[in-house]
Amino acid sequence: MEPWPPVDDDRLTAELVAALWDSAGVPEDHLAAARAAFAERTTDTELVLAELTFDSALAEPAGLTRSSGSARSLCFRGDGIVLEIEVSDAGIVGQCSPAGRGRVSARTVSGIYDEATVDAVGLFSLGVPPTGPVQLRAYSGEYAVATDWVCLR
Repeated sequence: MEPWPPVDDDRLTAELVAALWDSAGVPEDHLAAARAAFAERTTDTELVLAELTFDSALAEPAGLTRSSGSARSLCFRGDGIVLEIEVSDAGIVGQCSPAGRGRVSARTVSGIYDEATVDAVGLFSLGVPPTGPVQLRAYSGEYAVATDWVCLR
């Protein structure tokens, strides 16, 4: 094992130069996601941002493994609004709080991939999310909220 930082300054300089001038660039799907997220922050200023506050994929104790068929739970919160979802192989089920009728949509960087009605107790269901970043938006008579962009699969 070599010491850190390396004692050979020339080798370290060469590695830094190579890292800075990496010609591979940023993958196009990452650039598209970044552009879409950046553009959205000014088009819907009435939307409350609900930040991710819980993700069961990150809350597992070390050493335990998840089965491939298990559901993933996420919770988003913002300005008194809570959006909880469960993602499984069958799709997304969720609940908005405060409860009330409305609509929820799921977006990718390409646009909306699914929409659903929110019932009187705040429940909704959506189709299976595609790979890549997804944002949920929920609208009712009381609020309009957008979640952080998150990869659900």
